[in-house]
Amino acid sequence: MGRGALIAIFDSGVDPAASGLQVTSDGKPKILDVLDCTGSGDVDTSKVVKADADGYIVGASGARLLCNPSWKNPSQEWHVGCKLIYELFTSSLTSRLKKERKKKWGEKNQEAISEALKHLNDFDKKHSKTEDLMLKRAREDLQNRLDLLRKEAESYDDRGPVIDIVVWNDGDVWRVAVDTQGLEDGSGNGKLADFVPLTNYRNERKYGIFSKLDACSFVTNVYDEGNLVSIVTDCSPHGTHVAGIAAAFNPEEPLLNGVAPGAQVISCKIGDTRLGSMETGTGLIRALIAAVDHKCDLINMSYGEFTLLPDYGRFVDLVNEVVDKHRLIFISSAGNNGPALSTVGSPGGTTSSIIGVGAYVSPAMAAGPHSLVEPPSEGLEYTWSSRGPTVDGDLGVCISAPGGAVAPVPTWTLQQRMLMNGTSMSSPSACGGVALLVSGMKAEGIPVSSYTVRRALENTSSSVGDMPEDKLSTGHGLMQVDRALEYIRQSKNFPCVNYGVEVKPVGSSTPTTRGIYLRSAGACQQTSEWTVQVDPKFHDDANKLEELCPFEECIQLHSSDKLVVRTPEYLLLTYNGRSFNVVVDPTNLKHGMHYHEVYGIDSRAPWRGPLFRVPITIIKPVASLGQPPTISFSNMSFVPGHIERLFIDVPLGATWAEATMKTLGFDTPRRFSIDTLQICPLKRPTWWNSAALFSSPSLKSFSFSVKGGLTMELAIAQFWSSGIGSHEATTVDFEVVFHGINVNQETVVLDGSEAPKRLAVKSLLASEKLVPNANLNKVKIPYRPVDSKLICLPTNRDKLPSGKQIFSLTLIYKFKLEEGAEIKPRIPLLNNRIYDTKFESQLYTISDVNKRIYSVGDAYPKYVKIPKGEFTLQLCIRHENVQILEKIKHLLLFIERKLDRKDHIQLNFFSQPDGSIMGNGSYKSCTLVPGESEAFYVGPPSKDKLPKNAPPGSRLTGSISFGSLSLGTKNDNHNQRAPVTYPVSFIIPPLKLEEDKGKDNSNTNKSISERLEEEVRDAKIKLLSSLKRGTEEELIAWKEFAASLKAEYPNYTPLLAKVLDGVLSGGAEADKISHNQEIINAANEVIDSIDKDELARFFSVKPDPEDEEAEKIRKKMESTRDYLAEALYRKGLALADIESSKVDQPAKEASSADNEKQGDGTIAAPSEQPDLFEENFKEIKKWVDVKSSKYGMLVVVRERRCGKLGTALKVLNDLIQDELEQGKKKLYDLKIELLDEIGWSHLSSYEKQWMHVRFPTCVQPL
Repeated sequence: MGRGALIAIFDSGVDPAASGLQVTSDGKPKILDVLDCTGSGDVDTSKVVKADADGYIVGASGARLLCNPSWKNPSQEWHVGCKLIYELFTSSLTSRLKKERKKKWGEKNQEAISEALKHLNDFDKKHSKTEDLMLKRAREDLQNRLDLLRKEAESYDDRGPVIDIVVWNDGDVWRVAVDTQGLEDGSGNGKLADFVPLTNYRNERKYGIFSKLDACSFVTNVYDEGNLVSIVTDCSPHGTHVAGIAAAFNPEEPLLNGVAPGAQVISCKIGDTRLGSMETGTGLIRALIAAVDHKCDLINMSYGEFTLLPDYGRFVDLVNEVVDKHRLIFISSAGNNGPALSTVGSPGGTTSSIIGVGAYVSPAMAAGPHSLVEPPSEGLEYTWSSRGPTVDGDLGVCISAPGGAVAPVPTWTLQQRMLMNGTSMSSPSACGGVALLVSGMKAEGIPVSSYTVRRALENTSSSVGDMPEDKLSTGHGLMQVDRALEYIRQSKNFPCVNYGVEVKPVGSSTPTTRGIYLRSAGACQQTSEWTVQVDPKFHDDANKLEELCPFEECIQLHSSDKLVVRTPEYLLLTYNGRSFNVVVDPTNLKHGMHYHEVYGIDSRAPWRGPLFRVPITIIKPVASLGQPPTISFSNMSFVPGHIERLFIDVPLGATWAEATMKTLGFDTPRRFSIDTLQICPLKRPTWWNSAALFSSPSLKSFSFSVKGGLTMELAIAQFWSSGIGSHEATTVDFEVVFHGINVNQETVVLDGSEAPKRLAVKSLLASEKLVPNANLNKVKIPYRPVDSKLICLPTNRDKLPSGKQIFSLTLIYKFKLEEGAEIKPRIPLLNNRIYDTKFESQLYTISDVNKRIYSVGDAYPKYVKIPKGEFTLQLCIRHENVQILEKIKHLLLFIERKLDRKDHIQLNFFSQPDGSIMGNGSYKSCTLVPGESEAFYVGPPSKDKLPKNAPPGSRLTGSISFGSLSLGTKNDNHNQRAPVTYPVSFIIPPLKLEEDKGKDNSNTNKSISERLEEEVRDAKIKLLSSLKRGTEEELIAWKEFAASLKAEYPNYTPLLAKVLDGVLSGGAEADKISHNQEIINAANEVIDSIDKDELARFFSVKPDPEDEEAEKIRKKMESTRDYLAEALYRKGLALADIESSKVDQPAKEASSADNEKQGDGTIAAPSEQPDLFEENFKEIKKWVDVKSSKYGMLVVVRERRCGKLGTALKVLNDLIQDELEQGKKKLYDLKIELLDEIGWSHLSSYEKQWMHVRFPTCVQPL
């Protein structure tokens, strides 16, 4: 039953409320802990507040929250934080909530639209003629209200409510309460005081539900003395499903039990919600730390990807440590990238200390969970299950297990169980089986060891398939738990040893491998000799005298085929290891795939089976013939699940292939997978895949890039469930034609000069049409950090099992966009590697000046569309070695920006070296003769086509191609696509030197004394602007200095304008009316200093642009006009502010209500007094466009005074579109005020929710 076994589930998170995951078969809690190892649910709760006399606190969101008086809090200190709820939800749950919430919001908005339309219709009935200006404005306001409501419906984008988190210490443990009123839509539910407080899940194993609407459970964990709270939710149903397969217990429905219903689990969420569900290095390392901390027996991880190097990387190093030192058994999925060979993923299929599991489907599974009409007659590996060997020759897949199941899923999915399939499912199936073994071992007092368990699994599994090559698909076979346990019982008196195998060619200094993998045609044409080093490895706690020193085994060596692989007969093996040589002779093998093994058996206990194996995979490819080289495979017969592996020696000079697939002789539709794979050193496998559905016998064409001189596997597979129920086999003819245009440089770099780049191309295989084409469509700008922060992470979740604390380096980059664009950060040192890197993790955020987060990314950055403005990119890199982090404190980063399609630059080609300058000798195309070179030039882009905002040193990047496909017709889009593309770039050169144009020479005709006097005056004004005014003393000093300057330079407008600026920035919250009066006085001084008649006369006449003196006067007058307009603008705002402060609030509200009802344009200002605001407004209208972004706020204020709130909102929305991000908060605050005044509470609430997105009060820690 798995009792006594504890499994760590490294996945997307496990729902503690899910069916079957409550208790074990012996009544113990099923889930012992739930952790978010990624930090995606972290909330900064370092802010501490105290409650007022009524028991209320102000939450981090700004909401007033009532604390339950029954909550024990001796310190009376409350830590507060907040979080946007959608940041905790999966995309599918968010999508469901958005749909439901939009429906409710839409109903409210439709009511408002109906009411607005009624007001407009009533107005039109009452006023048949609206020639009166006041009536026109009133109707315009009503129309604007209606238009605004309709636009809001069109642009509605629900970003979700914010939840407040409150943390306190009750004297024993940290407690957490959550306010979720925003999710309850005004129902009165979700109040903080009604929440049942949680603590760390490990302490009490309790969870909460956000609301009935989402049905999403969550747990909390508190770190760093209450300064950080982790809100743990899952990021997909995947993790719960995996946990259910391994260990679910359903006492009322035993058929729904997992493999080990008695086992317990801890949930380690490694999938980051911010990244969809992508795993992160931080999540992986913290999960390992947690597994050791909880003393887990097993780890299941159903995640992985292709890798650059097998059995390499920071995560792999730590896995080896927990397996060797802490005896954990690590089980992981092999991957879902089959059926081609060498598609196993990291870490499951490429790491020696991890048991990699392939996916098997039985007839019962096909008939039951998959609901097939007619299941297969016998079990088989799923078509998509990844295959071995690894690129360094290891088997890759260790064992196979059922790869599909109906299992529990989270409650938010609104169902209890669902069917999923993948190696993600086979891994927990195997893990559950191993949990049964662990349970049995513990019950019988047998030490638990991953070494013992692995050998038992490998030597007792049931083979799937009759051919030796089947091991590359299924591993050693389908695991057999009963036989494995019996094997362990018999082996309990033998030492727990792992036999490490390293292989290298005799006399070679190349890096060692874990097997022999011959894949090239040349390697198969000769005999080779290899040295095999076998090193016994004990667990770290093994006793040197009692276990290591006495260890000695007489190993009998065997070869699976002595005609191909010859080996010595015996090997005396001690703790220090031994080596022996193996001779491999593939020369007499037929074309295709061959698998052999050298294995060692204990001559004194042969029943133990192989103690170690040396996998030997030999691929003998066929060659293509003809011009162009062609290879055909005819009359291949396919039934469901059948795979044809065809290995082709790609001819030297080939760069792409064109293939045709013809199907015959079947009735029901057939689904095929066509894969090609080539292996290059220190690169991830070059893998191409296409799925083809044939509804009837027909012909399909494909094209893909290839690398000449390397063996290519072509794997054609009929999907395992396709065609089941039909008794007709599918006949397939497949033809591959190789093409190639070789270029002297595959990466073309134009150095920024005017010189073109010479390119030489050649076709080695056949005549090819040369059609060069190059396009630059992106710009990459380099940045260095402007700041860095290196800290030692404070919590135990970042303390390695070795006791070392992890360090974090945060690098700060600043960049600016002059216009909105799609961008992507690129970090060449770190990108595209999670497992195969020695760095622990990387994570970045992009935020604006308001700290709004636009993007979060890691090793695989994605494009994100962001508006114009200034942005900060924070990059966090983690490692235990502070010296390593110190080395990268100035790490180079590129911001890659997509160019608009209209700005794409098409490069030109020339047959002459001066063609790009002279404008002649254009090169278009030609036919390449095999073996002969053709040369031409690619010219740099013309300077007038260079994009804006691309500084010197940045690069324009794009692609260049040389050939065209021969398949298809002229009207076929397939034929227009370039078969192979290469990178091309252009380095932006230094800017050309420009003569100083329009330089101000106004001082040249003045005397030295005059010029000195002006310089002194300007210096004094500059000093005035720089003086601080923070304290009362500083303010008095500033005023005295300003007064002395005004006395010294009376009526000097630039000085008075600076004084006005100083008054504006001074602030006076204590006496708002007095401060506004100061602004008015300062503005009046500026206004009075200007001769408006002279200004008006000047602008009534058009100046001569050719007259330099007239141009100088024009600039001076425009500057004076700007001073005047700014003074009038500031005066108008101050007048309105004074007016609103003086008017009695109840009277003002009544007046506003009357105006709204009447819509007749009545001005709220007292009629018996002159309307100073209106007089000022009329004056500013004479000089500038008041609706412009610079002065539009005055229009908003004016319309609001008149009760024309619809028009005010319309103008305000235009201002928001034009304003830079840093100045928008006051505009949005005003918008919310106007919406509340109108009574549109649904829009006001919507904007308030958006405020937490645009101007976050809590920033999530990296």
